[in-house]
Amino acid sequence: MYKILIEIFNLLAIITIICFPLFKTKGRGIMGISIITVQVIISSIVAVSVFSDGAFEYAYKGSVVTGIIPVRIDYLSAWFILVIGFTFLTGAWYGLQYMKKYIEQAGNISMHIIAFILLYTALIDICLVQNGFVMLIFWEIMALGAFILIIFEHYKIATLKAGINFLIQSHVSILFLTIAFMWVKTKTNSFDFEAITAFTSSHPAVIGVVLFAMFFIGFAIKAGFVPFHTWLPLAHPAAPAHISGIMSGVIIKIGIYGILRVLMLLRTDMVSIGYFLLFISVGTGIYGVMQAIVQHNLKKLLAYHSIENIGILGIGMGLGCLGLGYNNQLLTLTGFGGALLHTLNHSLFKSLLFYSAGNVYQAMHTMNIEALGGLLKRMPRSAYLFLIGALAICGLPPFNGFISEFFIYNGLFHGLLQNNFLFIMTILFTIIGLVLIGGLALICFTKAFGMVFLGTPRLKSNIDKVKEHPVKIFPMYLIALAIVVIGIVPILFSPSLLKIVHLYQPDLNKEVLIQFKNIVHKLTSVGWYSFGFIILTALLYYLRYFITSRRQNSIDATWGCGYTGETSKMQYTASSFIRSYRKLAEPVLLIKKEKKEATGLYPKIVKQKTHSNDKIESWLIDKPLLLFRKFLNLFVFLQNGNIRAYILYGFIFVGLSVIVPLIIDKITTILNFLNQL
Repeated sequence: MYKILIEIFNLLAIITIICFPLFKTKGRGIMGISIITVQVIISSIVAVSVFSDGAFEYAYKGSVVTGIIPVRIDYLSAWFILVIGFTFLTGAWYGLQYMKKYIEQAGNISMHIIAFILLYTALIDICLVQNGFVMLIFWEIMALGAFILIIFEHYKIATLKAGINFLIQSHVSILFLTIAFMWVKTKTNSFDFEAITAFTSSHPAVIGVVLFAMFFIGFAIKAGFVPFHTWLPLAHPAAPAHISGIMSGVIIKIGIYGILRVLMLLRTDMVSIGYFLLFISVGTGIYGVMQAIVQHNLKKLLAYHSIENIGILGIGMGLGCLGLGYNNQLLTLTGFGGALLHTLNHSLFKSLLFYSAGNVYQAMHTMNIEALGGLLKRMPRSAYLFLIGALAICGLPPFNGFISEFFIYNGLFHGLLQNNFLFIMTILFTIIGLVLIGGLALICFTKAFGMVFLGTPRLKSNIDKVKEHPVKIFPMYLIALAIVVIGIVPILFSPSLLKIVHLYQPDLNKEVLIQFKNIVHKLTSVGWYSFGFIILTALLYYLRYFITSRRQNSIDATWGCGYTGETSKMQYTASSFIRSYRKLAEPVLLIKKEKKEATGLYPKIVKQKTHSNDKIESWLIDKPLLLFRKFLNLFVFLQNGNIRAYILYGFIFVGLSVIVPLIIDKITTILNFLNQL
């Protein structure tokens, strides 16, 4: 039955591509969302069945090149299938209304819908197939589909550059994954994922760690670990809002899936891998949130927060690996459990934040935080939904971000009970890093929500109130509901998390399971108390509203001590709000300033601008590319426009093609003769 459902799932994508031209422009959006909805239902049925009935497996014969193609759906695959499905479904319904603003671009929208369906199909198939060669094919389809979705507004140079950057880095990712799979293939004569287990079991631990490093780089580029993150801050602002939400919600998570899958298969030194993951993840989280605070573009700010949350996920995975290496089962459970739950949580609150940002963009036609303000009254539903996402991403109860971060914190504090000095110092370093990430996230989203939605409008506009279409708002309410449900009743998800962690630690003892249940019950209590506090606050608010509603209200301008200037200039800007932080962080960040100070008795223009750039991007991409261009410029004289010179180049090339092999042959003959002597 499951095999038939999966084949129907893939067949739907093929039928869509074949039949798509037969539909009229207006019907293509309906067809696209119908196909995605049916695909999500099919994949969800399969995933839920796995959690209820257990994992299942079947195989295709394949070919001489691929060998047997196993399709294995275990608890890890099912978890990611459900996460991907929910995010794509909400993204598709949100995008249906969002893309109506671009209805005149009929050809672009048609390609957009096809790429959207292909991308979802490829992501699900990556979770199903456990053959390295076939997985790389789906990985390539995923990269091409995402590229087409990112460059929807390809007539903008910045968008096209961002898309090409993403495509190039995606192929660097594929290169490292190909090397890793081919290495295993040459040693085991199999592309089956289980060959990784056989290979690392029969070789020294150093070989296993090197193999993990190859896989990690390939998957880390997609996930956005620092320093492999540089495509995210460019691609997220360039893509339409629903694609940004899906990229942050699930496309980068497929890199996390790859790392988790490889960790499950490896039989090597998990302690070294655990320490490595902890250090790179803490650095990723801190660097991501530090960069986010100084951004002026709202979507770029959210993109850097995706990098920050990838760091939190990595901390969970690192703890899980150390738990395996030191045989600390509670550490394994809280580490991997927290990482898996945060995968779901981040996909929810980050997609909600991006969809809210999309509403702001379509209303104000800018993402510049310095130009926004006062949108709470114009678009209240988007504002409050953004606030829920912001509170969740900051890890505050009773929202879902608190639950997964509490899991990870619990594992960290439990790790302090070990008798290993290096381990304890690493855990202390990680705790400090995670606390710093949380504190900086609060600063960042206080700035983001305050500057965008509070205060008075900084951008002159005749729009008094923005129409928030129900088709766009409904999936956002659905996400917000899921955020609150996870925050209040996390016990609903604990059985699924236990089943997945059993794949890494099959012999969990009863004491650890009891401790895990106690953690979940404590979290549930915190969620309910927090929810009760919110309900009490809401009741007091409505009681106040009921009492004061009959009073006559008068609205007038605030007295400004005789100053009658423009009040919007008297409020904080985003830059001034975080000025103290910027001063402290300047040695780490790359911030450029433009100043025009007051001169003379009656200065005309006084201004200051700050631009934040990514120092790692400058070091690893911009400067090497600049040096490469300088090197190529040395040969510009060859392209002189003279047809006779080009003909001469042809003769020279043909001549060298004939002469060089003859010279090599003669040298080889002479060397062979000398060897005989």
